[in-house]
Amino acid sequence: DVQLVESGGGSAQPGGSLTLSCAAGRYTYKRNCMGWFRQRPGKDREGVAVLWIGGAQTTYADSVKGRFIISKDNAKNILFLQMNSLKSEDTAMYYCAAGDARVSCVTNDFIYWGQGTQVTVS
Repeated sequence: DVQLVESGGGSAQPGGSLTLSCAAGRYTYKRNCMGWFRQRPGKDREGVAVLWIGGAQTTYADSVKGRFIISKDNAKNILFLQMNSLKSEDTAMYYCAAGDARVSCVTNDFIYWGQGTQVTVS
């Protein structure tokens, strides 16, 4: 089961919070890279927060450090992205993704993608 289904997007005011959820199938949840990416209007897709489970390493984009937190609920196969102190520039389509890597997770390692959930901050 390779599904990844995001939810929790919506509208928020600057300074507000949203928590995104990604329900993963049993196969994808066992991949050693899981993460959140986003695509802002007119921009390329970018990594926001990545978990390299094999190395117990978490990486955040500089633009979200200190504001966003990635976490997992292993009992329910859910990946979360808690977004605090939201800014207008966080407006984007957010995607959950999974894959495998030997050393550390880079974008090309992510081969399973969800359909995305829209976040609008205004």
